[in-house]
Amino acid sequence: MKIAVLGTGGGARAHIAKLAELGHEVHVGTRDPEATLARTEPDMMGTPPFKEFLAEHPGIELHSFGDAAAASDGLVINGIDGHNAVKALSVIADQLAGKTLIDYAVPFVYQHTPEHPWPTPWGIMPKLDPCDSDSLGEQIQRALPRTKVVKSFVTQEQTTVVNPASVGAGDHTMFVAGDDTGAKQQATELLRSYGWTDILDLGPLVCARGMEMYAHMHSAIGFGLGHQFGGHFGIKVVR
Repeated sequence: MKIAVLGTGGGARAHIAKLAELGHEVHVGTRDPEATLARTEPDMMGTPPFKEFLAEHPGIELHSFGDAAAASDGLVINGIDGHNAVKALSVIADQLAGKTLIDYAVPFVYQHTPEHPWPTPWGIMPKLDPCDSDSLGEQIQRALPRTKVVKSFVTQEQTTVVNPASVGAGDHTMFVAGDDTGAKQQATELLRSYGWTDILDLGPLVCARGMEMYAHMHSAIGFGLGHQFGGHFGIKVVR
């Protein structure tokens, strides 16, 4: 299958590598391919330049966001940072029309001065915007009415998403939410190919609000376990 992954950060790279390992033809999208390949310094999370990743994964193609989405034959994974996702995806609405978009972005705002800051090992915890009465997943769906948006992957580090067996032999829970049953089935099938056995359909896309707001709890658990960023752990819904 031809699958597009939009983004070149650490999370996107986890999906790119896993999809290639599974035999898919992977098309990677970035804002400016030349600028991405010209970078020589790690990003804010310490992720090495993308050209180093490409050198280690021959056969991966780097395009603009639009060209990558156009190359997909039906499935696109959104790894664009939450603050810029709606704007970037709106520009390529035509290339995304009729396709399933799995969104795992968190709508974090990093540059803010809260009245009561939450100090973390790497600075002040970003705030969520939108929050409570809306979600990034819903904003993307409104901006892309011809695209079938599914919110998933967002409650785990992406390295865990693509390798659930690395935690508790895979005995933990992944969630999906969306308004299109077929699109959620596509996301579920991809998760099963990654190795997930416990996948909980939360229902309509409005449930993306809960998944996105869980990001702060994910960080808190990670800090409690002694991790600086996120953490290598799973969550299990016990029925």
